[in-house]
Amino acid sequence: MTENLGREEATHTEAGEPKRDAVTFDRVRWQARLDALLRQHRVPGAALAVLVEGEVHEVAGGILHRETGVPTTPDSVFQIGSVSKGYTAALVMQLADAGKLDLDAPVIDVLPEFAVADPEVTRTVTVRQLLNHTSGIQGDHVNDTGRGDDCLARYVASTRTVGMTNPPGATMSYSSTGYNVLGRIVEVLTGTTFDDALKDMICTPLGLTHTMTLPEEVLRFRAAMGHMGEPGEDPVPTPRWDMLPRSAGPYGGISATAADVARFAGLFLDGGTAPDGTRVLSAEAVEAMLTREVEMPDQWFLGAHWGLGWGLFEWDGVRGFGHDGSTFGQLAYLRALPEKGLAIALLTNGGAAAPKVFDALCRELTAALAGVAVPEFAPPQQQPTVDPQPFTGSYPREGFLMTVTDRPDGEGVLRLTYEGADGLAGTFEPLHWNLVPVSDTPTKTVFAGRRNADDGWIPVVFYALADGSRYVHFGVRATAQAG
Repeated sequence: MTENLGREEATHTEAGEPKRDAVTFDRVRWQARLDALLRQHRVPGAALAVLVEGEVHEVAGGILHRETGVPTTPDSVFQIGSVSKGYTAALVMQLADAGKLDLDAPVIDVLPEFAVADPEVTRTVTVRQLLNHTSGIQGDHVNDTGRGDDCLARYVASTRTVGMTNPPGATMSYSSTGYNVLGRIVEVLTGTTFDDALKDMICTPLGLTHTMTLPEEVLRFRAAMGHMGEPGEDPVPTPRWDMLPRSAGPYGGISATAADVARFAGLFLDGGTAPDGTRVLSAEAVEAMLTREVEMPDQWFLGAHWGLGWGLFEWDGVRGFGHDGSTFGQLAYLRALPEKGLAIALLTNGGAAAPKVFDALCRELTAALAGVAVPEFAPPQQQPTVDPQPFTGSYPREGFLMTVTDRPDGEGVLRLTYEGADGLAGTFEPLHWNLVPVSDTPTKTVFAGRRNADDGWIPVVFYALADGSRYVHFGVRATAQAG
């Protein structure tokens, strides 16, 4: 007898046609599994929400703060980091739906004050290129422009000095800077703040009562505290609850419950309508956001392609979308399979092994509730022989510096050190990944990296552009090799 894995036997209509299996969510089973994974990987707390068959199921475990011991509950609010970009993209697409915005027009057509350091990019970069991360604009321009309602206007004024990671369209490189520009476009076209536009255009029609952007709003709820530490260690609370400025709202400033994140994903499972039938996005806009726009140099981290706001993947022949989010000490994950009616949201308050918790839950839930196998990224048993010398050196970009060196001690072929620079200098201790080779072709060399044996494997891809310049793709960002 085969295991049911939570899926009921297929039923048939009166005409004899098969219909999709009904799906059950075993709350006791998944509560126990979440609790076990949190203990195993030393993650303080997490909230899990699963949308299946149109219903949201919630479980939560652990504690919100190691120094207070307050338990995590399903109504606990977490920082969702860059998952926020999906909300910003939806706002932009609503404006395109209304005929107020042309995705293929230059940004300066709607935002004349916009500029970056490259005059040609200033003149030609389009809204679409910001949405699909092909603008080439340096992605991590962090600038605290104050708490006022003009913070995004002042942020855009500060991008005049921001440089490029690569020529527009030459490769995909994740740009939070670009999403803040999109947030300012939303403000200009709606005549309100990004925060109020989010409430009025997304949260209210979808009934997202626990989704917000401002700390004073978060204080109304049970809020998670971030924690940081090396894999295999007990993480410690961060010195501040939120180290991002208000101007980070469009690219990473949203806080929410896991259930609200799952309900937002449901907008794309239901063709752009809210649960009560309200049309929030056109079906055409939803399709556009989930259409493959650009191929990723890194085919594994989030998906092989990027659409308008979402990373796009294919598991076991089934297409899906998702996004990860990371703030200082909190990690968020969202994956959805529209044709299966499934969305999984996991919000955690840190611990370096939180990705392993999500990987296990996502793999098991997707198999149990959708019958879909999630591929795994890991180095092969027989690793290719790779000359490390072409990849060593420094890879600087605004806000961060990566340094790649040899590893002669047998714990990998290369070592990648990641640290803050510029406005982020000193905000966290340098992080180190040991890299082992996965594959080597004339166009790119793929390594698998992890910090230690308690960590999960992540892809690190070295490749060259058409002009011969060498890049590393790490954390969905392209960074050129210095010199």
